[in-house]
Amino acid sequence: MKVISKQRNSRMCIMCGLDNPYGVRAPFYNIVDGSVMSIFKYREQHQSYPGRVHGGLITAMLDELGFRALWADELNESSFGVTTSLETKYRKPVPYDTELIGYGKIIKKTSNFFTSEAKILDKTGAVLANSLIKYIKLSSDKISEGVVEHEEMCYFIPDGVTEINIDI
Repeated sequence: MKVISKQRNSRMCIMCGLDNPYGVRAPFYNIVDGSVMSIFKYREQHQSYPGRVHGGLITAMLDELGFRALWADELNESSFGVTTSLETKYRKPVPYDTELIGYGKIIKKTSNFFTSEAKILDKTGAVLANSLIKYIKLSSDKISEGVVEHEEMCYFIPDGVTEINIDI
């Protein structure tokens, strides 16, 4: 699938934070069809059973993909939202230290809410886990009310990725 642009990474997010020593540090890409994709690896620190990623971290990535689908759909990183419900289906074990593909797409959007579907796939295209996620749109000021302000989404590091070769 053709990449049209790359999204920013944060400082400390568990999924995309580049300064988080325990994070996944995943990059996210806007795709020509309005979806978002990521090529990433979980690490041994993310395990539950040996060789397997913890279900909470699988769901966290699906949630991140579902939210970032809004940015891909609008090609605008100034919109924000908060998860209101999330249903995850674990299809197959998710390994760590293995390149995986994340996919997210908006399937419904109103002025105040949006719904996304998200998937984690292996390199053959097999779905390892998927979610249906609902969000309420909120401003970043409302989300971070009472928190010391800082620039969290501060990293934009081009990496030359122009295509992600997988059938969704």
